[in-house]
Amino acid sequence: MKKLMTMVLMAVLATGAYAQEKKDSVKSNKPVFTTIKENKITSIKDQNRSGTCWAYSTLSFFESEILKKSGKTYDLSEMFVASKDYMDRAILTVRMHGDSQFSQGGSAYDVYYVLKNYGICPEDAMAAPGSMTGDSLANFNEFFSVMEPYVDAVARNKAKKISPQWKVGLQGILDAYLGKCPESFKYEGKTYTPKTFAESLGLNMDDYVTITSYTHHPFWTQFAVEVQDNWRWPLSWNIPMDDMMRIIDNAIENGYTVAWGGDVSEEGFTRKGLGIAYDTKKVQSLTGSDAARWLRLTPAKKSEKFDSLGVNAPEIVPTQEMRQERFDNWELTDDHGMLIYGVAKDQNGKEYYMVKNSWGEYGDYKGTWYMTKAFIAANTMDFMVNKNAIPKDIRKKMGI
Repeated sequence: MKKLMTMVLMAVLATGAYAQEKKDSVKSNKPVFTTIKENKITSIKDQNRSGTCWAYSTLSFFESEILKKSGKTYDLSEMFVASKDYMDRAILTVRMHGDSQFSQGGSAYDVYYVLKNYGICPEDAMAAPGSMTGDSLANFNEFFSVMEPYVDAVARNKAKKISPQWKVGLQGILDAYLGKCPESFKYEGKTYTPKTFAESLGLNMDDYVTITSYTHHPFWTQFAVEVQDNWRWPLSWNIPMDDMMRIIDNAIENGYTVAWGGDVSEEGFTRKGLGIAYDTKKVQSLTGSDAARWLRLTPAKKSEKFDSLGVNAPEIVPTQEMRQERFDNWELTDDHGMLIYGVAKDQNGKEYYMVKNSWGEYGDYKGTWYMTKAFIAANTMDFMVNKNAIPKDIRKKMGI
């Protein structure tokens, strides 16, 4: 019995030592970041239960553009953008008899279009997000459960002719859930309309271009990226991947930010505030898991494996061919918009982009995500940038 008790005690101690070793490994491998370049941004916001990352990230981009130009800080209204954009999208859906998707998502160009054609207002010139339904933050669950079937019913109506009154009804839904867009308002003692306010911000709307990188269209030409939320079909410049990445680096180095859209459904995009392009096969090898065992692991267990490697986790080397294959087979998706605003390095010297999210002060870094350059190269769908942030040799090839 005494021998058995000794063996049990030794097993417990060994298990405890192993667990402590795992904890120490995770702790020692956790990234410690040093900022290399950090450009000015406005405050972190929270989109909450709304599919409006595109509005939050791109308005953040324009707010940073204003900060760079004038030093002035603005808090622009995402709900103004959403109201104008959803009406336009509904009109297209009805015009197409329902054959164009109506959803919460959008692109950076939607914000650009609204600013240029409808103007903008400050956040406090409209009802606060969520306040119309008694929430403290945006919540589109009930809103879209009302609006989607309304638009679908009009779009798929069997009548030979429809009246324009459906727009009046839809505007009522938009106003009820988002608040009315103001026709005029006061800001710092002056009266503006949304158009005159947008003009006062000092933005040159001819300065902005959208960049992407795929091989199913010729490089150094423009095409409309074929994803559902790119429903206005704006043209993006198709640039080789390496030059696409040079544009981001040059922008950050010269004080600009980048309105980024891409894929965050990958395992390497964590809720802790990291984006790492894990080489899963090498991770399996380093953590002692064969492919069959790896596939049986729960997401939580996989996350533990990744966390144990931390900054030493191996990454894929993105290629142009890899990007195209993932786009063609639906693995590279357009599911989130964020703002790239800086560069940092970890304790091993690896560089990461500092990326502003719109989930409030969430994660280990209070709303900022640190995403490796490999992650951005592999998972970029497209991004908007000031054309003056593009290296001169690339601009010359683009003819701008």
